[in-house]
Amino acid sequence: MPWSPNTWKTRYVLNYKGLKYKTEWVEYPDIAGVCQKLGAPPTEKKPDGQPHYTLPMIYDPTTKKAVVDSWDIARYLDDAYPDTPRVFPAGTVALQAAFHDFVWGTLGEPVFMNVIARTCASLPPRSEEYFRATREAAFGAKLEALATEARWVQTEAAFGTLKGYLEKNGEGKEMLIAGEPGKITYSDIQVAAILVWARIVHGVDSAEWKRLASMHEGKWGRFLEQFSKYEAADT
Repeated sequence: MPWSPNTWKTRYVLNYKGLKYKTEWVEYPDIAGVCQKLGAPPTEKKPDGQPHYTLPMIYDPTTKKAVVDSWDIARYLDDAYPDTPRVFPAGTVALQAAFHDFVWGTLGEPVFMNVIARTCASLPPRSEEYFRATREAAFGAKLEALATEARWVQTEAAFGTLKGYLEKNGEGKEMLIAGEPGKITYSDIQVAAILVWARIVHGVDSAEWKRLASMHEGKWGRFLEQFSKYEAADT
């Protein structure tokens, strides 16, 4: 079952657009080799200057192009397949870039801290070892020590801020960024990716997922339900 919020962003975009694709499942230690094989560039450099390869990555056999980073992939798919629904409607790129910073800073950070240990435990052995070693080196702490009640307080406050943003669309239009039922933007997809990550890793029947989904009168469980039709692993 896919869990990564980053790859979920690309999966949601592909499914929303109705584009056919095949998933290649990759263990963490193998990501660099797969990307290099397909000619995908690194997304950034490691502290020691070495290239750092990450997922998601897509290879489009039509254009013979490899694209990395969920934002760049979404932009590419909008441009390469203009007859599909756009996730970056005209005139929204700069605004969605600003929203991206909110999502992966204010909104995503406390969720990340509360779910990272459970994420690690759900991985196959090779990936689990790699994930734990790299993340614990980065944070200087055991992953299990990162989940705290204070993070839950931050999570509720952050989603409360998002709730306020959505309510500015007006009554009956507060479930998506664009304010129109069914009109999904990349910004909506970013929020859904965080939520589906928590649901999958914690488990749909877990106390943790129920706590997150029920915040603000159950708004975030309902928000994610809008994306259920776009959760197929392959199309």
